[in-house]
Amino acid sequence: MSTRTRAATTLLALLEQELTLLARHQLSSSHHTPDLGLDRSGYQLLSRLELGPLSLGGLAEAFKLDVSTVNRQIAALRRKDLVERIPDPAGGVAKLLRPTRRGLSLLRQDREVRHGHLQTVIADWDAEDVLRLQELLAQFNTSIEVLEGRPWPRS
Repeated sequence: MSTRTRAATTLLALLEQELTLLARHQLSSSHHTPDLGLDRSGYQLLSRLELGPLSLGGLAEAFKLDVSTVNRQIAALRRKDLVERIPDPAGGVAKLLRPTRRGLSLLRQDREVRHGHLQTVIADWDAEDVLRLQELLAQFNTSIEVLEGRPWPRS
């Protein structure tokens, strides 16, 4: 193995380790943060639906999950009056899903809590470093989306 190949392999191993730790330290888990009203799946689903209504199939495709899994998660959100079904404005047969006012309110409250947690983590960081991290994460996520052929809508 060449020196260049070893260096690339080491760099990939370090990157993979940091991504694993990032997932472990995720600040969005209500299990670790009792001041959040939504669990991780609820937060992710409502965040996506905030960008525009989708069908169950559309949500399943967006998250690369089985429709039955998404259906269970949406049913839990509907029981809490956080998501509602609406007719497809394009005239499609499938009903679309969108957050209710209550769902959007809870999503925004949780987002404020999460922002507070992030602020605590980066309190001693330079603004340029925070911006660079955001840019690199956006680039990383966009690269994944391109490879999968699934762009994620960004506001």
